[in-house]
Amino acid sequence: SSGINAEYGDCCPLWNPTKISDIQAVESVQRKFTRRIDGMKQYDYWTRLKKLNLMSLQRRRERYILIHMWKMDNGAAPNGINVRFFTQSRLGRKADYPPINSSAQGAVKTKYFDSFGVKAVRL
Repeated sequence: SSGINAEYGDCCPLWNPTKISDIQAVESVQRKFTRRIDGMKQYDYWTRLKKLNLMSLQRRRERYILIHMWKMDNGAAPNGINVRFFTQSRLGRKADYPPINSSAQGAVKTKYFDSFGVKAVRL
């Protein structure tokens, strides 16, 4: 499982599903795999994850995104998506994404707001 998860986790910035059906389809791979482990069949998915000391794939993606954003802020990863980092006195460190052209078509706006940069800033 760790080899599969490591390969999968490396693609988080490249492909980060946003539709519930896509998230459920990806999560079903781990759900089915953990059910086949000896002694785990009788437990529900969340109990299996807890007993195996695993996180859901959705939670792993969110964790990876936060770590990647921290690296971008600290210069350990390139900021090719032009995220702006700043400090607010009351809220601490924050990030902001560049605005989209207001005259962009609806489909373009949807893709933009589902992008890694925008989703990462919103986490």
